[in-house]
Amino acid sequence: MTRFPLLSRFGAPLLPVLGLLLAPLLLPGCGTKSDNEASGTATADSVKAAVVDTVKLKMEAMRRDSLKADSIAKANGQLPGALLPGHRIVAFYGNIRSKGMGILGREPKEQMFRKFAGVIKEWEAADPSIPVQPALHNVTITAQGTAGKDGKWRLMNSKATIEEVISWAREHKCILFLDVQPGHSTLQVEVPKLEQYLKQPDIHLGIDPEFSLATMPGIRPNQRIGTLDAKDVNWTINYLARLVSENKLPPKVLTVHRFTRKMVTNYKNIKLDPRVQVVMHMDGHGNPVLKKDSYRDYIQAEPVQYTGFKLFYEYDGRPKPHHIMTPTEVLTELTPKPLYIQYQ
Repeated sequence: MTRFPLLSRFGAPLLPVLGLLLAPLLLPGCGTKSDNEASGTATADSVKAAVVDTVKLKMEAMRRDSLKADSIAKANGQLPGALLPGHRIVAFYGNIRSKGMGILGREPKEQMFRKFAGVIKEWEAADPSIPVQPALHNVTITAQGTAGKDGKWRLMNSKATIEEVISWAREHKCILFLDVQPGHSTLQVEVPKLEQYLKQPDIHLGIDPEFSLATMPGIRPNQRIGTLDAKDVNWTINYLARLVSENKLPPKVLTVHRFTRKMVTNYKNIKLDPRVQVVMHMDGHGNPVLKKDSYRDYIQAEPVQYTGFKLFYEYDGRPKPHHIMTPTEVLTELTPKPLYIQYQ
């Protein structure tokens, strides 16, 4: 959830793929006895079990999977089951346990889904050339106003809440994004907490640099805009790519929120993998003129792969005469046309 104003000038059915399993570990085989063994004078070294470097084997398997994925993508444009660019994802964002974080939790469930159905029709009418994939985007690990027992300033939704939002998504034929605001923790610590859910083919991931403050000791969330580096994004891409290979999944979509330059540093060093589709998502609110400036300066001018754009029900229309941009305005006034659209 974005709480900072913009700075002027400062987004189908899934098909399981990639049956890429890790190679089995090779254990030492039986051989002939050495002279020492035959004479009954075996040394400790001669009977010590050979050490298997499981980390090295796993890395080699991941490299093989990556090369195979690259070859498929080069031959066919992308991997089977990939959502982008063949769909436009339109998402409602928030937290189902919070009325203040976005439209997803602000209104009663059925009322919210009726509103969502109307939004989907608007996007289908604005661009009939591309199918719309509805999505829910639930902030699942949320930056907090208090440090907590471990001093990390973040809190994860309960299992019951996560399972409930999964059921909402599937009931309404939506894919689901689980969003991570790491606070003073890191993606490397927080994202694996969601692995049991990310192993499912219809669940994807969002990461929010605004609330990533591990490099800013003593700063409370909302006091300053946080940051992630390309190395953090690359770690996340590699993590998701491994899950895709190990669990025979279609490519994952990874959304990265951004509305200032410093939110994502060294963007040119982000390394893409066909098993993960990266959306750089313009996440700012306010005057449409400033929103378009930010999209041009931080999304269009610093391209990674696919693009996203957020619309705020509460903030884009304030103060008047500001308004929430329509689907037609978004598509005609932004270049490239975003393939991920998010409503907060």
